[in-house]
Amino acid sequence: MIQGLAEEQRLSGAIVQGGLVWLAGRVADDDSPDTGGQTADVLRQVDALLEQAGTHKRRPLSVTAVLADVRDAPAVNRPWDGSPDPATKPARTTVEAALVAPSWPVGITGVAALDGPGARQT
Repeated sequence: MIQGLAEEQRLSGAIVQGGLVWLAGRVADDDSPDTGGQTADVLRQVDALLEQAGTHKRRPLSVTAVLADVRDAPAVNRPWDGSPDPATKPARTTVEAALVAPSWPVGITGVAALDGPGARQT
């Protein structure tokens, strides 16, 4: 069974299927120019989607961070370093690419495992 979470007009915020949670690219709801603040906002969104799926940020597999300007990597890394569990760091790729809105300096997408204590299986 394929389950969509946080569905919008064109996409789902996440898809749950086959023991995995596939996150759509997340960007900040906060359009402040602070890249670190926007990254923290995105990470909160990711946490909320993972919780809604029945898992948590200690089950990451792969993450892609998309930066409008790769020179913003240190600002992204500050909130990132406090987010994943140090014992279960995901495979991470960081790329530079234009995002849809110029006010978005960072977007994050990823895949997490659903299985684990208290995780809901679909």
